[in-house]
Amino acid sequence: MCSVKDMTYNRFDFSDCKLISLDDFDKLVAQGCQPKNGDILISKDGANCLDLIFVFNQKEELVLLSSIAIVRLLSNYNSVFVRYFLLAPDCQYVMRNNYISGSAIPRVVLKDFKKVSILIPPLPEQKAIAAVLSSLDDKIDLLHRQNKTLEAMAETLFKQWFVVEAREDWEFVTVGDFVTTNEKTVNNSYDQQFIEYLDTSSLTEGKINGIQLLSLKEAPSRARRLVKHNDVLISTVRPNQKHFGIIKNPKNNLVVSTGFCVLTCHKIDPYFIYILLTTDEMTEYLHSIAEGSTSTYPSLKPSDIEKIEFQLPPKNKLDEFAKIASDNWNKIEINHNQIQTLETLRDNLLPKLMSGDVRVT
Repeated sequence: MCSVKDMTYNRFDFSDCKLISLDDFDKLVAQGCQPKNGDILISKDGANCLDLIFVFNQKEELVLLSSIAIVRLLSNYNSVFVRYFLLAPDCQYVMRNNYISGSAIPRVVLKDFKKVSILIPPLPEQKAIAAVLSSLDDKIDLLHRQNKTLEAMAETLFKQWFVVEAREDWEFVTVGDFVTTNEKTVNNSYDQQFIEYLDTSSLTEGKINGIQLLSLKEAPSRARRLVKHNDVLISTVRPNQKHFGIIKNPKNNLVVSTGFCVLTCHKIDPYFIYILLTTDEMTEYLHSIAEGSTSTYPSLKPSDIEKIEFQLPPKNKLDEFAKIASDNWNKIEINHNQIQTLETLRDNLLPKLMSGDVRVT
């Protein structure tokens, strides 16, 4: 059974999907909660209300919670075209300002989706527009999957060389032996009037989802940490949410939240430290420490990270790993830049195609 938390930009991610009994499954099917291929699925409740809209086209049999709307179109409408129309800025503005209700939990009443006005061109043009935008999204999706594969390869190699094949005579050391934490912060001598600000929620599993451009005077009080190339960021709040990543070639005015622990590596490869601290096992361990904190929510201290022990491999092994990991992350960075270019092109084309300013046949 899937809910909004299992939705991504264009499909379901089943890694944390809830399993239910066959009887419960059959009951939900009878209630019309099973999507068919070609249905448009919309996140209609909660923090991601109207953010996630895609055409269902997966082979898995599943049912949905009521937080996801199932929209089934008549045969003379192209579902991919309508999906993009619903994602376009003008349509999003109308839906958000007219149909979202609820102060604590935003939601759209299912019947209100029928009220949304859609500018529909002839079916051949619908298909042509859908093909243009889908081709861009397919390329973006491929690059994202390549990046996941590259990261997984590095993590697999790390576990094989430094966990499975670890030798008893390797010295035990701590992360603090090789890193400094929160080395630089914004102070009175900081000379940037405008900053690019990265908060913890905008970095998840190595992917930056948004950076805010702010004047330093108007920036939140948490905008204090300064970073440099190859610094490792680990969120100290709720580690199980996986707000971590490596900073690559930051601008001079990039400032990150004090909710991050910024690790600057010395005499050790940053990718080694990054993978060491971000495996599922380590994330679970860090979260268990955070849950034992005395603060109002689960949180870590920098010293908790510095105290983590590991066995130090020989230098030649570390160097060999660093070369492979560096090559992988260089490819990831190239892919990331291509993703940004394609997303910008798609986002610029989308409103023009939907308004008819740009025509395709």
